Amino acid sequence: MSIQKCGPCPYLPENDPTLSAVSMRRVGSDRGEAFFLLALQCAQALWMKGLPAQSLLLMNRAFSADLNGDESILIDYPLPYRAMRWVMEARRADQFIGNPRRHFQHLATRMSGPRRELRSWRAWGCWAIAREVFPTDPADLKQLEEEGMVEPEREEIRCRLADLGHPGEAKEWEGCLRFSVFE
Repeated sequence: MSIQKCGPCPYLPENDPTLSAVSMRRVGSDRGEAFFLLALQCAQALWMKGLPAQSLLLMNRAFSADLNGDESILIDYPLPYRAMRWVMEARRADQFIGNPRRHFQHLATRMSGPRRELRSWRAWGCWAIAREVFPTDPADLKQLEEEGMVEPEREEIRCRLADLGHPGEAKEWEGCLRFSVFE
């Protein structure tokens, strides 16, 4: 994988450089379309500031939006699986990204709150993308062993996203596994 210096992520809304994670307070307790869009806008702003790890965290927030799949915002900005992959692939080697595989493993196994099961399977979906992009990043073997966990197979993730997610979500996720966004 070649790390490229890129401009804005083409799968996120236009950049507003004034945004940061703190900007999410603007929507209060709303978790609908405004929350989703603002999380994606913040992700773009953080990406443009050279903070890919923080950008991924804001995309995580977007996945927690309370959307049923037929909202008009999803036409222009689908769930950010492709944007996640793009940021993972496009970041420069000197930009901190941590270990996304481990991050998503922890996120998937420690999910709480509304729509916990769906959000957990979305995190496993991002985990699978991270494994494709960073195949040498290790899992948290200690957690797997101590908690008796088994990492899910792709087919299980696909089935769970198909059952629990938006119409077409599993297909969109699968498309992100098959190729690099730069091919």
